[in-house]
Amino acid sequence: MDVKVYDPKDCVITVGGVYITGLGEDMVTCEKDEDNFTTNVGAQGDVVVNKNHNQLGTIKITVQGTSPQKKYLLGLAKSGELFNVWVINKAIEEKCGGTQAMVKKPPELSQGKELDDREFEIQVFDYVEE
Repeated sequence: MDVKVYDPKDCVITVGGVYITGLGEDMVTCEKDEDNFTTNVGAQGDVVVNKNHNQLGTIKITVQGTSPQKKYLLGLAKSGELFNVWVINKAIEEKCGGTQAMVKKPPELSQGKELDDREFEIQVFDYVEE
């Protein structure tokens, strides 16, 4: 029997070279924005595969409202600066990100009975998954 252990602490997120801590419950999601190809089928059943070279991807990072890096991420959202972003988990051999990215907009700010997490949506212009 092969038993593996997943530990969320094995996930390392860096934005502009800054290590992100105080992650929220959902931590991070990474996804390429478009499919690698589309298909067209002609009237007689002939198939054309159209390669898509769009390299855009989206990374959503969720931090707690008290994260030490929340102010840094808010500053990036307001500045419109380009930065690198990497999500790496060596234990499960996954890596995604890119060298050119921007925060789409500041996160929704909500306060109530409990302090909600803040979700930063980052557009990656040269997205890769390894």
